[in-house]
Amino acid sequence: MKQALAVIVGPTAVGKSDIAVQVAKQVNGEIISGDSVQVYRGLDIGSAKVTPAEQQGIPHYMLDILDPDENFSVAMFQDQVRRLIREINERGKLPILVGGTGLYIRSVLDPYEFPAMQADKAIRTELQTIAREHGSAVLHQRLAAVDPESARRIHINDLNRIVRALEVYKLTGRPFSVYRNLPEAAAPADNPYNLTFIGLTGPRPELYARIERRVDLMLAKGLVNEVKVLLAAGYHPSVQALQAIGYRHVVQYLRGLLTKPEMTRLLKRDTRHFAKRQLTWFRRDRRIIWFDSITRPQREIVQEVVERICATCQDGVK
Repeated sequence: MKQALAVIVGPTAVGKSDIAVQVAKQVNGEIISGDSVQVYRGLDIGSAKVTPAEQQGIPHYMLDILDPDENFSVAMFQDQVRRLIREINERGKLPILVGGTGLYIRSVLDPYEFPAMQADKAIRTELQTIAREHGSAVLHQRLAAVDPESARRIHINDLNRIVRALEVYKLTGRPFSVYRNLPEAAAPADNPYNLTFIGLTGPRPELYARIERRVDLMLAKGLVNEVKVLLAAGYHPSVQALQAIGYRHVVQYLRGLLTKPEMTRLLKRDTRHFAKRQLTWFRRDRRIIWFDSITRPQREIVQEVVERICATCQDGVK
């Protein structure tokens, strides 16, 4: 028997977390975060992590499972989330995977196998030494020469990912991007899940206005101080977690590379661009049933999503 699974995706600031909680309350659900930043402890404001009060008693998973200096990968996410889906189904609950990290979501749903490659300490040490002596830009240039696709995707200051991509190339002779290209979506007959796949969206101007308000709210809540605390705890700005949108902007501000107005402007701009990329990614997946969660009342969206889930995932709904 297929495992029941509901998935709710969409761009940042579209209201995924709020709607997911309301849906979970009606379908006996438990929520799994599909966000690549919310896995880190201490990265709360900048990742818009749901607070205990906002969770409203609904169990949430894949939050606060790593320290900021620990690396996290798609393969790790895939393994842990697939296990959680099984366990939640076994308890007679409905797992609801919620997030905006498209690659992570697809890795769970589709038959994507990751190469078993152990880190090579000698190669990694050599690359890190080059970065310390000459800067991460030098390594980024090397990556662009052998793997342009990865270089376009990885920020020039994201040393951990640059090193990993170069390490994979040195170990396998193949670009890292080859291993990240997902297969076609699994056909319904081949998918291991009884799947309800929901996408939330809305008019672009309204979405961008939401993003700008969210950035202002994050700064008002203390995003700058959150980053100060992380840096004071000894976490280097180059760790994977602090390369996320928002965190890297604040780091640049704290290092005197940006003024506060410049930081705010760039953070809003880059978050808008990120939302556009998220939408582009998800629009390619024809399995997604789309709802306008911005201009329509939330209660209507919740009720329609619940009806979709009840029609598809009856075994996971009580």
